Amino acid sequence: MTTWLARRQPFSLRTMSALFLTLWCLIAAFPIFWITVMSVKMPLDAFAASPWDVIWGPSTLAEGKGLSVLDILATLGLLCATGWLATRRLPRWVAAFSPLGFSALGWLIAAAGLALGFGVVGVVILPAIVGGLDSALGLHPILGLTTEHYRAIWVEHAFWHNFLNSVKVTLGVTAISLTVGTLAGYALARSGSKLAFWILIAALIFRALPHSVLVTGYLPIFINSAAILRPILGDAAPTLYGQPLAVIMVLVAINQPFTIWMLRSFFHNIPADLDEAARVDGCTHFQAFRWVIMPVMWPGVITTGLFSFLLGYNDFLVTSLLLDASNQTMVPAIAGFFNRETTMTDQVEAIAAAVSITAPLFLLVMVFQRQIVSGLTAGAVKG
Repeated sequence: MTTWLARRQPFSLRTMSALFLTLWCLIAAFPIFWITVMSVKMPLDAFAASPWDVIWGPSTLAEGKGLSVLDILATLGLLCATGWLATRRLPRWVAAFSPLGFSALGWLIAAAGLALGFGVVGVVILPAIVGGLDSALGLHPILGLTTEHYRAIWVEHAFWHNFLNSVKVTLGVTAISLTVGTLAGYALARSGSKLAFWILIAALIFRALPHSVLVTGYLPIFINSAAILRPILGDAAPTLYGQPLAVIMVLVAINQPFTIWMLRSFFHNIPADLDEAARVDGCTHFQAFRWVIMPVMWPGVITTGLFSFLLGYNDFLVTSLLLDASNQTMVPAIAGFFNRETTMTDQVEAIAAAVSITAPLFLLVMVFQRQIVSGLTAGAVKG
């Protein structure tokens, strides 16, 4: 009892901590909430001087666009059901149906299935059912809302092409960084030589370099890549400048020191006795790494993979400098909307595009929240 009382925080400290945490959450969440509201309003409502007009959307309602009480309840129900599936059911299904040793693939398939199901239900099935019930019950919109800006940005402006480019870059950076970082981190964690220490120091120095230094260093090579590779590949030699492969190479170079350091720390926390026991049982070094160490390392790999994903997904400098307009990813494409002379409608469409790129991040965190928390708090070592 005495120990418990000694560890208990004073009421004033708990109150202040709660107030600061609440204030931080409000400050962090407000921009996302506000641009989400603006993206589903007509331009007159989105840029209205009164905050209440932005929220309720009188001009949007005047055009007959909005949500009834039934629409609002159905949308909230869909969001709650999706969150419940992602946090409660999905981990059990992945654990039950994923092949042995392929849980990461199971998580990727599950996340893609959840996103596809949410899109089909939220865009096709639910509006059709609720729209029929609204007509039958004579319900009228009470909250001005329209999704025409999302349709315009994804269909008319072909934002889906920028999304596919972001997927290529992000998956390429994450896959290469994790593959190389996992092998290098394991080797450095199990090596007791001074060379391993100096390799880590060199990686840290390389990580501290400004991104613009790496971009300018690679740029002449990418521009002249066709001439450089022509003696090897002949007339089929490609020009790397403007292609996603160039961005992947630079972002991997930027991200690799971080992944090596982070994964090395995770491997360092795993007892070397596991390797020795696997070797005694007849495993080779790689078999011990593959079948004994990696199953314990998944929380650390997923946590590191999340940071690699965010680097490729949110990068602006490298993608804007190395990609042309036809292969641009989402972040610089959105910046292009705001940097040119646009109408109010174009600005709201750019806001809708900005909101669109946040949805995969929320889904990713919801699906992998347990592995992320486990990797950050437990050092990748399971009970």
